[in-house]
Amino acid sequence: MALSPMMQQYKEIKGTYQDCLLMFRLGDFYELFFEDAEIASRELELTLTGRACGLKERAPMCGVPFHAADNYISRLVKKGYKVAICEQMEDPATAKGIVKRDVIRVVTPGTLDFDQGSSRNLFIASLEISGGKAYIAYSDVSTGELYALETDCGSKDDSLGSELAKIAPGEIILTGKTKEKLNEILDRDGRSYYFNVVDDSYYRKSTGERVIKEHFSVGSLLPLGIEGRNGLISAIGALLMYLTDTQKQDPSQITELVLNDPKGHMILDRATVRNLELLETLYDKNVNGSLLGVLDRTKTAMGGRLLRRYVLEPLTDPDEIDRRLDGVQDLVDDEDVLDVVISSLRKIYDFERLSARVSSGRANAKDLIALKVTLQALPDLHQSLATCRSEVLKDIDQKLGDFSGLADAIERAVVDDPPFVITDGGIIKDGYDEELDGLKESIADAKAWIAGLETTEKERTGIKTLKVGYNKVFGYYIDVSKAASANVPDDYIRKQTLVNNERYITPELKEKEGLVLSAEAKINALEYSIFSRLRDEIKPYIPGLQRASSAVGALDVLASFAQVSISGGFVRPEVNAGKAIRITEGRHPAVEKMIGREMFVANDTEMDQEGQSMLMITGPNMSGKSTYMRQTAVIVLMAQMGCFVPAKEAEIGVVDRVFTRIGASDNLAYGQSTFFVEMSELANILRNATDRSLIILDEIGRGTSTFDGLSIAWATVEYLCRDDLRIRTMFATHYHELTVLDRKYPCIRNLSVDVSENGSDIVFLHRIREGAASKSYGIHVAKIAGIPYQVRRGAQAKLRELEAGEAAGKGTGISSEQISIFDAVGDQEPEIRYAPNPYEQVIDSLRAVNVNDITPMKALNIIDSLQNQVRDIDTEYDEDRGGEL
Repeated sequence: MALSPMMQQYKEIKGTYQDCLLMFRLGDFYELFFEDAEIASRELELTLTGRACGLKERAPMCGVPFHAADNYISRLVKKGYKVAICEQMEDPATAKGIVKRDVIRVVTPGTLDFDQGSSRNLFIASLEISGGKAYIAYSDVSTGELYALETDCGSKDDSLGSELAKIAPGEIILTGKTKEKLNEILDRDGRSYYFNVVDDSYYRKSTGERVIKEHFSVGSLLPLGIEGRNGLISAIGALLMYLTDTQKQDPSQITELVLNDPKGHMILDRATVRNLELLETLYDKNVNGSLLGVLDRTKTAMGGRLLRRYVLEPLTDPDEIDRRLDGVQDLVDDEDVLDVVISSLRKIYDFERLSARVSSGRANAKDLIALKVTLQALPDLHQSLATCRSEVLKDIDQKLGDFSGLADAIERAVVDDPPFVITDGGIIKDGYDEELDGLKESIADAKAWIAGLETTEKERTGIKTLKVGYNKVFGYYIDVSKAASANVPDDYIRKQTLVNNERYITPELKEKEGLVLSAEAKINALEYSIFSRLRDEIKPYIPGLQRASSAVGALDVLASFAQVSISGGFVRPEVNAGKAIRITEGRHPAVEKMIGREMFVANDTEMDQEGQSMLMITGPNMSGKSTYMRQTAVIVLMAQMGCFVPAKEAEIGVVDRVFTRIGASDNLAYGQSTFFVEMSELANILRNATDRSLIILDEIGRGTSTFDGLSIAWATVEYLCRDDLRIRTMFATHYHELTVLDRKYPCIRNLSVDVSENGSDIVFLHRIREGAASKSYGIHVAKIAGIPYQVRRGAQAKLRELEAGEAAGKGTGISSEQISIFDAVGDQEPEIRYAPNPYEQVIDSLRAVNVNDITPMKALNIIDSLQNQVRDIDTEYDEDRGGEL
């Protein structure tokens, strides 16, 4: 048996888009057939039905309403599928034979633009690798942004991986050869990307040059800044070609090419973004608790997206940084202006994406209303910025432009609350178009007659349950329950029989229906034509609208910085070309927000590449070493973003890169141990750090034996302290042996975290002081963590034994992993070796009292301290052992 004509049409179109799920428009639904239907029904949890197709067996089928398709398409694409949207290309009511259909768009993971108002960009990237360089072009089709950059790449260089991690593209297009090179270059860290391998022809330099010139309407690539840069030309050209192929039209929303120069921004690798929790927290992957969560007071989607970019791309030019800081200062100094700015920003929709939808011809009437409301809010921003003195705010004010005429045009034409569907009428206001008004008047009497028909017929027939209704299949009808059907007049003509009702028409109703439906079809067609014309009239404004939306985003970020600076008590940093970092009473903004400013212990930081470039920090775990180091790095990043910082004073000599090696992590999926990951990250730091960098190292060498780890840490310190390098470094360690290196290297400054000891009571003060720590208090931390008492007693006994050996000059003679509080003999159960009498510590404290220095008050304090120690021992023993001593 042959396929039906409609299914033959489906099969023919599907053959061209075999790698896509084909959504085939049938009336008010997009239908999927055969294997596509089975996939969609499973992924979308839709009912799988069937349709006669001319074969013996029915074709599997499922579908979604066309007016709600965006959500379903988005869900499929986010699961990694490509979706081809096949639309009816002619009106089914006037078509002869099978309605013509064609694919109007292919939606891929990198071109999904249904998520309006999102504060995150969705980029699609094009990648070319050649001669040790990687060339990346990337675009957000929903906003019209297009960027390009080139970076170094190689098996021992993480720049490419860091750039891709920062861009976080939803899709990467590239050739098969480039894909092979990329696999060799990128660290296998588990990060997954959606790759779309395209034909080599996309990356021909001659083709790319032609495509770029045509798109930007230029005769030379010189004005775009890419003349002679063949790698960039290939990457940009391939991306524009791919977007044209998938969107089935020129991506006209892309009006500008921005070249990203990594030299103008701080480079942050993946480890640093993760370890400093810039975008999300380490463990629960939550924005709250991250630096972004602290800084984000933005009110618009444009501001949210731009803030994320600022966090990932701090500036390195002191003049540009000061320019931003001047803008923040203006808003901090005049809170009345700031309040007006915030109030105006709240009224602004995502008109960066609205402009792109208008340009691509996909904007509906609600989009235009949102654009109108946005444009009407701009004059208030103009007025509020008039008194600002900073260059950056004056530039923003100038870019906002004047769109009052465009806002008025939309106001006159489009109703305030239009429907989503732009082909069903109800969009254009009365009085806007004479022809449209005439058509509406021509059926006004007929519509009024139909509207009053239900009341009239109830009175005439006496049937109280009678109703007048309408649907697209049967038109207008009179609905009567079967119980009352015997009472219908003779002029009622049965139209449809339902289970409990009968539906009728009358000759007069049929006449009015014909008049109304004929006129309404003309009205809807005319309204759609008027709307399309209005949408096209907006297109010349697109470049100006995009400039204005970018300016609003920048203003939103500066206002966000001003708000957090005021509420957090932040100060303006001095950022200069020097190499010193001096912070007075610095605080970690995220930790402070979590525990409260009054509870946070502020600390100073002072380091200079010319003087003391390395801070060697010792002290117990949980005492605040990691927070102290992270807050220094975060303050540097905030300053170079152009934000005020949580400190009393701050001077920041510009940093080109921040490197961090913090915490323990592994990558078991690729056979990479914790220690291997640690050494890989350290290798990346030592290879790529410059004398302008800031390095944060926490517990280097702890993943291997004591002597191995100590040797690696020792050599790392010496490498970073070389006279020809001297990189600004914060180095936290439990290897107290390293603290003697300050005698050999004057650039090392020993710091430690202050601890208060009162007998057995130990309090971490979180205050940084000069000098090295004498011990690590690991057993005390074990107590806090809940390690059983008998284990801690055994550990304390072994610790005393080892310390006694060291004091006698014997040394331990064993590595840390050979030290155990358990001794197993043969197959016997391990025997726990307990410390001596647990009250011995109390007795020792008593023996240490100098009786010649006793006063009544001191005696009372000593007795109170001894009682507390005894009480702690009794309590711990009872809890952990459940018996008596």
